[in-house]
Amino acid sequence: MGDHGRMQSTGSEVAASADSPHPHFNRRVTSFRARRSTISDNQQATWDRLWPQLGRQARDGDNPAGPLDTDAWFGRHAPVVLEIGCGTGTSTLAMAKAEPDIDVVAVEVYRRGLAQLLSAIDREQVANIRLIRGDGVDVLTSMFGPESLTGVRVFFPDPWPKARHHKRRLLQPDTVALIADRLRPGGVLHAATDHQGYAEHIAEVGDAEPRLRRVAVDDDLPISVARPVTKYERKALAGPIVTELLWERTP
Repeated sequence: MGDHGRMQSTGSEVAASADSPHPHFNRRVTSFRARRSTISDNQQATWDRLWPQLGRQARDGDNPAGPLDTDAWFGRHAPVVLEIGCGTGTSTLAMAKAEPDIDVVAVEVYRRGLAQLLSAIDREQVANIRLIRGDGVDVLTSMFGPESLTGVRVFFPDPWPKARHHKRRLLQPDTVALIADRLRPGGVLHAATDHQGYAEHIAEVGDAEPRLRRVAVDDDLPISVARPVTKYERKALAGPIVTELLWERTP
């Protein structure tokens, strides 16, 4: 899912050597690819220590997780931003540190990316990030209710550039409608992509959703939309242009 970092009550967990999605994820068309990788011994130790407190699974086998009590999970009442596809968490960490009064729930399929983010959270002692391993659509469907989110971030989702794979793209009309339902009035959907074709697709889908209104980065918004430039973007500055797309949930 997320590509910034080029990764794209706990439930059942795969072995430490595997970074492939839960087998359930193959039962419907998804927006991510299967991968296998390992995490370091230090990352594993951090995972064992912190995941029970800071992490959740989107599913336990065939069973979706129940609704989240974010006030209890974070230990406070604050606006909540959901980031779908956080990758290795470069943007997640920077944006959470810049807005300590915002609580961030970061979703990623791949364990390696979550392990890297978890280690960074521990190293920098960032208190306002929680992690979910699983499919962002599952999270939106079962873990958050209507008008519960102040923001949803989707940075560099897999563009699935071949036409026959376009059905796998995350930001389709049904998903954008689900996001709009979960945003509170005034809440923000912030998407970014470096694939021009996908940018056009996202723009068309977002503009067609009747509960969303296009906004600009300098508008008065409830969350920051100042996304940090990752090292991967800096390496590719001579390449594709990054398109930032913003919508506000209407009353």
